[in-house]
Amino acid sequence: TVETVRIAGNGSVGGDGDLWDEFGDSNSGSLIFRRWTVEWNGCGETYPGEQPTGCWAQSAGGYGDGVATGESGGHWIVEDSVIRYNTSDGLDFLYIRAPGASIEIRRTLVEGNAGNQIKNARGPFLLENSIIVGNCGFFDGQPFTYNVDNCRAMGDALALGLTPGDHVTVTNNTFTSEGDCLVTAECYGTCNGSEQALLRNNIFQGQVDFLQPFENTCLVYQETFPADPFDVDYSIINNVKDNLCPGAHHQCGVAPGLVNTSVDAFDAHLLQNSPAIDAGATSGAPLDDFVGHARDALPDIGAYEWWQPAAWVYLPLIQR
Repeated sequence: TVETVRIAGNGSVGGDGDLWDEFGDSNSGSLIFRRWTVEWNGCGETYPGEQPTGCWAQSAGGYGDGVATGESGGHWIVEDSVIRYNTSDGLDFLYIRAPGASIEIRRTLVEGNAGNQIKNARGPFLLENSIIVGNCGFFDGQPFTYNVDNCRAMGDALALGLTPGDHVTVTNNTFTSEGDCLVTAECYGTCNGSEQALLRNNIFQGQVDFLQPFENTCLVYQETFPADPFDVDYSIINNVKDNLCPGAHHQCGVAPGLVNTSVDAFDAHLLQNSPAIDAGATSGAPLDDFVGHARDALPDIGAYEWWQPAAWVYLPLIQR
């Protein structure tokens, strides 16, 4: 169990699960991370100012993941955490794929990592009540940047991996991205068509594709499954490539009613007139939201449940 810990400014990687010994890499049991901040890895840090400097990634011989592992097992739980501004992927869980491995991520902000914000390789996988901001071009032209791969691996916000028969669940999250796609899925192994990525009650706000500015970010993409694994419904979808609108209960091409939809100043709080309010599916909706406020009988779409205190003040997201 790791609680209330900050890992920042490591020139190679933040959390590194590559053990590099004669026994190989391995984890088992529950690995729990709460109130965990992982940021600015792949960068140095000035002294005494403690500001990022010399940020570099694999193109310059560096690394830069926020968290990565070798091939591993275990039940990984990440809650109430912040994973941001790392020079490669944010949570690179691609190698958590030993038999019995599983991942749960709740109430977590993942933002400004130069590669994929989150990726995995197999189910079970759960992502809920989280905010995923795929501003993968964040390091471009910054004074602290030495050499960073902007939108590495296409910069997809959520890169899902499924093995044969896997199911993953993505519920009540708010996504935006300037990468190639908001959500992708890839089959690892010989998939049989029973695989499913169930996406419910999510806000998807597209942006101009950083690497291909002649088009917008795509909503979802897969090409390695015998049958489309995506089951996407009860979403708000705006500004995505080809105006894709796959579900029966979507609201498409409408502004989601957020405080700020700009990719570099994204604020996922709902405005009072947001179409997300009371528009979510009740089945599978978590009982609380990104900051622990209870959801009512008609859950809102996205990471935040709308509520109006007596004196509303918008605080910066990190001060939640």
